[in-house]
Amino acid sequence: MNNEDNLERMLRDSLRHEVARDAFRLEGLEKRVATELSGRVPRGSVWDSLKRIIAPTSRGRAAQLAVVGVTALVFMVLGAFIGNKLSPIGLFGGGRHSIQAAVSASGETSALFVMPAPGAKSVAVVGDFNGWTPTPLSDPNNDGIWTARIPLPPGRYEYAFIVDGHWWGQDPLADGYVHSFGSYNSVRYIGRVGEGA
Repeated sequence: MNNEDNLERMLRDSLRHEVARDAFRLEGLEKRVATELSGRVPRGSVWDSLKRIIAPTSRGRAAQLAVVGVTALVFMVLGAFIGNKLSPIGLFGGGRHSIQAAVSASGETSALFVMPAPGAKSVAVVGDFNGWTPTPLSDPNNDGIWTARIPLPPGRYEYAFIVDGHWWGQDPLADGYVHSFGSYNSVRYIGRVGEGA
């Protein structure tokens, strides 16, 4: 026998001895593993979680309603945020702008046009009541709130604001909107026609 054969034989004997010495640890291993795992709930995948949400159980239905509710809430908040950014309120720093009607003691009606536009250099209102010729609004105390009171008889009026040359035709507090010639105009009722303008 050569040295390599002796080495191989010694390695085999040593391994047999090691296995024989620790073989008792392998007895009942399967049963111990099964017992250990039976108390654990296996982790589900994302797909399993989605299947539970879609499943027609009462728990699944509650989860479905929760998902629909959260989704609706997200879209409402997103819509309000986008709507606010696209309106003059969002672009010019918040606040409310509207047309408010007043009736004097003599019965004459007038409309107060209000537009918050901090930092604006000029604000005007145009409408069918002034032949779409800009009527300037003023900001005497430089607080960014531009106003003009215009005498108007009761009726229906289309109008828009012009802020630093930009057309703002969708007043969120308007009674309605009309789309003409590629842009929107606001609609407001003054006096008896609208009774709440």
